[in-house]
Amino acid sequence: MGASQSGSEKSIHEFRVKDYKAKDVDLSVYKGKVLLVVNVASKCGLTDSNYTQLTELYNKYKDKGFEILAFPCNQFLKQEPGSSEQAQEFACTRYKAEYPIFHKVRVNGPDAAPVYKFLKAHKSGFLGSRIKWNFTKFLVDKEGTVLARYGPTTAPLTIEADIQKALGDK
Repeated sequence: MGASQSGSEKSIHEFRVKDYKAKDVDLSVYKGKVLLVVNVASKCGLTDSNYTQLTELYNKYKDKGFEILAFPCNQFLKQEPGSSEQAQEFACTRYKAEYPIFHKVRVNGPDAAPVYKFLKAHKSGFLGSRIKWNFTKFLVDKEGTVLARYGPTTAPLTIEADIQKALGDK
């Protein structure tokens, strides 16, 4: 489910992930775009505010080279219990998400998705590299380098200035 897992990857663009239909997606297709990578869940207390604000940010910056990559995850109190397709349908129907919702992943532990191992290795959080909860966010620059990590309770709109800076708007 990814490039080699040796830890030698220098860019998120070196990974392959699965879309919600389990088809391979080479993340190199996002070269030249600023990315916000988020582990999402449909039954979390943070769901409504995060999805609403993520959709607002996406609509505001999608034409300027910004993309959100959402990865459903069921590791936190089983708050994403359905299939990957159900997670995608939930986000797109309820929150009008037009950004990609990928296949469900694990973000912690030995079975964590390689792309998440990469993200965590490049930006630790409050609990070290471990993902604390749903809606942890990673900002990635146009070259695929991790710029910042934001905790679950950080509202997406509060990082708008960082997104603008990464896009070269400020």
